[in-house]
Amino acid sequence: MKRIFIIDDVHEILTNGLLKLGYEINYKPNAARADLLTEIDKYEGLVVRTKTQIDKDVLCKAINLKFIARAGSGVDNIDTDYCDENGIKYFNAGEANADAVGEQTIGMMLCLFANIIKADDEVRKLIWDREGNRGVELNGKTIGIIGYGNTGKSVAKKLSGFDVKVLAYDKYLKNFADEFVSEVTMDEIFEHADVISFHIPLTNETKFLANKEFLNKFRKNIFLLNLSRGKIVKLEDLMEAMKSGKILASALDVLENEKLSTMNEAEKNIFEYFKTSSQTVLTPHVGGWTSESYKKISTVLLQKIKELNE
Repeated sequence: MKRIFIIDDVHEILTNGLLKLGYEINYKPNAARADLLTEIDKYEGLVVRTKTQIDKDVLCKAINLKFIARAGSGVDNIDTDYCDENGIKYFNAGEANADAVGEQTIGMMLCLFANIIKADDEVRKLIWDREGNRGVELNGKTIGIIGYGNTGKSVAKKLSGFDVKVLAYDKYLKNFADEFVSEVTMDEIFEHADVISFHIPLTNETKFLANKEFLNKFRKNIFLLNLSRGKIVKLEDLMEAMKSGKILASALDVLENEKLSTMNEAEKNIFEYFKTSSQTVLTPHVGGWTSESYKKISTVLLQKIKELNE
């Protein structure tokens, strides 16, 4: 019998579907890394989210592993080089949470432009400051999207009713312009963007892409959103750009170190700035985390596993 190890929480659509496909399932959503290291050799399939690094130490013990199904978008917690070298397939369900990320991006963008978080906090403190919370309209602005995969496309489509100009740059895609977006170079985004939103995977190439040098290339002072991976944006450099006014405000669904209790002193000092800034909106990596996407992710993974068995 085929065996699969599921070490994170998934919808029952996946587990029920796998049983019908003839899999024996070890469903251990609270599994620790130690469990993975001692048990992975028994399985030909692995389902994981982001809590565990599927690195060489794990994979070298996975002597029967044929595939890794990532329940979400991205595969940055998987040693894909090792997988490629050893014939282990890997795939994600990035298309399943694109709508969720797209909606969260629009919501965070509107929070920045309309000072919603700041105003809400002040009213709760009996501060009624209309002038101090005067907003800015999205209408007429130019939005730059970096990465035009599933989530980038979702953001562009959802912006179509706001009377904005949407520009997108993707190093690995060509001829993708459509009714929602204009395909441009990165230099054109530096020149024209009022808002920049990141929707790219974390790789060696994109790690800390948004650093001091990158941020200073924008002609205008801009709003910045990151709903991709925390290490796309160098937080220290973003902090300095916000202090200088180069970045007017930021919305961050992801951080360099999302295990807040493990932050070192330098990380704590930088985080303190964002935590206390009225020009920052912070959420705990929930851009793709909805009731609907929870179900859709399992549906997509089940279909991809079915295709492996055909």
